Amino acid sequence: MGKKIPLSLLLMGFIVLIFGILAIGIIIGYFPVGDIFTGFYTFVFALVVISILGIIGAAFLGMYISHRVFSSRDFSTFEEEMLKMKKDIDYIREKVDELVEDGSN
Repeated sequence: MGKKIPLSLLLMGFIVLIFGILAIGIIIGYFPVGDIFTGFYTFVFALVVISILGIIGAAFLGMYISHRVFSSRDFSTFEEEMLKMKKDIDYIREKVDELVEDGSN
């Protein structure tokens, strides 16, 4: 059985699809819209709302990505290799210290 698609992903996909259909409909003239620049205040209001929603969306996306990065429990392959190398270095350092102590006696 395959992985179950999260409901949030389906919802966001549906919303993007609706907005895409709406945008294409406006471009081909199926949904008639007045000239956006005739209503200056409408244009400014829409620009501010879209900017605020974009900033909020970017913040939530950043929180989601950082949560995914920091919530992993296992070390990456690179980190595991570095830990092994550190153990090797500690072992070699102990052996060198033993040799130095034996040589000075």
